[in-house]
This record gives sequence, C-alpha cells and structure tokens, in this order.
Amino acid sequence: MSIRHRLGALQEQRFRLLWTAQSFSSLGDSMVLVAVPFAALQIGGSPTAVGLVFAANLVPRIALMLVGGVWADRLPRQHVMIAADLIRGLGQAAGAFVLLTGVAELWQLAFIAAIHGSGAAFFTPAASGFIPETVSQPRLQQANALIGISRNVFAVVGPALAGILVHAFGPGWVYGIDAATFALSASFLVRLPAGRPRTAHKNFVADLVEGWRQVTARSWVWASILYFAVWNFATAAFLVLGPVVSDRELGGARDWGLILSGGAIGSVVGSLLALRLRPRRPLFIGYLLISGAALQPILLVRPFPVLVIAAAGFLAWVTLAFTLTLWQTALQERIPREALSRVVSYDWLGSLVLMPVGFVVAGPLAEAIGIDATLWLAAGLLFFSSVAVALAPGVRRITQRGEAPPLREVEVEPVAEASLVDADPGVVPALPTRPSHRVR
Repeated sequence: MSIRHRLGALQEQRFRLLWTAQSFSSLGDSMVLVAVPFAALQIGGSPTAVGLVFAANLVPRIALMLVGGVWADRLPRQHVMIAADLIRGLGQAAGAFVLLTGVAELWQLAFIAAIHGSGAAFFTPAASGFIPETVSQPRLQQANALIGISRNVFAVVGPALAGILVHAFGPGWVYGIDAATFALSASFLVRLPAGRPRTAHKNFVADLVEGWRQVTARSWVWASILYFAVWNFATAAFLVLGPVVSDRELGGARDWGLILSGGAIGSVVGSLLALRLRPRRPLFIGYLLISGAALQPILLVRPFPVLVIAAAGFLAWVTLAFTLTLWQTALQERIPREALSRVVSYDWLGSLVLMPVGFVVAGPLAEAIGIDATLWLAAGLLFFSSVAVALAPGVRRITQRGEAPPLREVEVEPVAEASLVDADPGVVPALPTRPSHRVR
C-alpha cells in the first residue's frame, strides 16, 4: 500500500480542514504547557502556585466534560468547536497581555487556565464526534491516526520550541502564539459546512442519562473505560515515583527527561503504525499489546540503565498510541452519531477520574510499603488489567471493518441512523460496504 493511499483521508476536503485546524490547536497547546509554570514563577509564584494554575485548568475540564458532551450532541459540532476555540483564544490573548505588560497576578493566570480547561471540556467531545462527519467510513482509522500523528509530533516539538521562546522572550509570547493558533483553528473550522440538525432532545438530565445508557448497554465500552481508569491510576504512581528514583539512583532531571522523551517519540511511531496496520480484532490485540507497559515501572525497581528504561517507555507508548487510535475508531463506527459526544465525554471522565487519586496516594503508599513494592504493584495493575479487559467477551467480539478505498476524492454521504442501543452489547449492525458518512 503506497504512502499516498495511507494518507487518503487528507484527500477529502472536509477532513483536511478539520485536520489542519486540530494541528494548529495541538501546536499551541503543547507549547503553553511549558509557558504556564514559568508564567507562575515569573510573577513570584511558588511550586504550590504552579500546581494551583494547573489544577485550575484540570478541575473545570473534568467537571464540565459531560456538559460539553451533551451540548456537542445537541448542536452542530463544528459550532461548538469554533466557540470553544474562540473562547480559549481570547483567554490566552488576555494571558499574553497581562504577562507582557507586567501586571499579571496569580488569580489571573488561574482564571485564564480555568477558561482554557472549560473550553477543552466542550471541544474534546465535539471534535471526536465530528471526525466521522468529515471522512468516509473506511478511512476513519486513517483519519484518527493522522490526527494522532500531528498531535504527538507537536507533543515532541512544541515543548522544545516553547522552552527556547520562554528563555529568550518570556512566557507571555507563548501565550500569544497559543491564542493565534486557536484563531487559525477556528478559521479552518468556519469553512466547513454546518452539519445536519440534531434529532429532538429531552431535558439536560435525560440526555445525560441516555448517554450513560449508551455506555452501559455495551460491555466493550464500559469495560474499556474502567480499564483506562485503572491504567491511569497505575501510571500516576510511575509518574510520581519515577523522578524520585531518577534523582536518587540515576542522573536526575536529565535522565527523567530522557525517559519521558522515549515515550513521546513512541507515541508518534504508534500513530504512524495505525496508518498501516488494521488488526482483525483491534481492541483485543491492542489491549494485549499495552500489557507490555508494565515493563517500565519494573525496570525502575533495580533500576536499569536509563536508555533501557527509555526504550521500554518508547515501546509502551507505541502500543498505547496505536491502541487509542483503534479505540477511537471503534467508538466512532459503533456508537450512534446522535449520542457519540456524550459517550466520548463519559470515556474521558471515567478514564481520568482515578488519576488524581493515583497522584495523591502514590507517595504515602511508597512511604508505607516502599518505592520498589509500589512500583511492582503499579506494574501488576498495568499487566493484569490489560490482559483481563482483552479477554472480556465483548472486547474480543469487536472486529475490524472495511479497508480504505482507492485514492480519490470521496463524496461523503449520510447513512441511515443506527439504533440507539444494540440488542447485543458485543454485536453491532453491519455498515454499508461503500464509502459512507456516519453521524453520531
């Protein structure tokens, strides 16, 4: 299969506009992650202040995710995305102004971070639900892989570029660049035609309950979300204790940065593999592959040389990025379009809910039973949860759908709506074999 064929999703204009918009947005977001802590420190803040600004972003992102999912299912999704981009862009522009003029205060940075997190709570479920509205169904995995590639490439390049800019000019300029990327993203989204009107909705609570019903009606969905929650809980222990081990027994921050870089590069490779590989049982294979992530905390116990640990991180994030593309595609293919954003919001909420708990308990647990024992426990959770979810009957029944069509411009056409709940949680109705457009 040629490279041009694997990039066929970019031949479809609607997806090309969406991909370009999300690429600009990903670049800005990856850069501002470096600017935020240095902005807090620049105005005299402490490490606690840095944590407060990050928390101000995360709390509304989690709290409003379900609200964002409901509204993304009610309104044209690109309108929700445009509004979220503009609101976040204005917030970041305000951040640039107060930092560059020297009047910034901690509460202002926290408020701007909260605006950013609130916008992301609406943008994320809308964007996931909008992808299948822009690309033919056989190219859906391609489309998700391409978005993953750009996001993961910028996750490597963006922080390095931001570090240079912050060092040379200060964090205010990076806030300004982030604001500009949101404006660019919105300018591409505006060029997309509005989606079809949504079906009639009930009140907010009823819509939320219906979204939950979509999750619980499919064993492969709720089992996967539960698995992601456990995986992130265990990974939090690695992220907390890894720097401690690196500081005491390896080369400190330099070696910890090398370990994390291995994972970032692995994410890019994993997304590239998702352009090429289409396993017949995508979730079963993907979750088994992710079980290898247990190796990284195990290697910290001794610890092994930093390059060995970084290589394990590379492999772990190859499998994670690859599998997340398969997961995203499975949701988009099988969840009815009118409920997809709500299901995505439950996915994000469920996946993240235990991670703060993991951050909080990792230190006290390590003090109680030791760092080595805690890392072994984290490795056991990563391995056994991956194997357990892979063997779940509903997960094993999910099979790959059609191949991408030959390279050509495909006119995306609507297909009939799927029933709101599949009769069998592991079995879904067949899709038409021709290129089609699925709306959730």
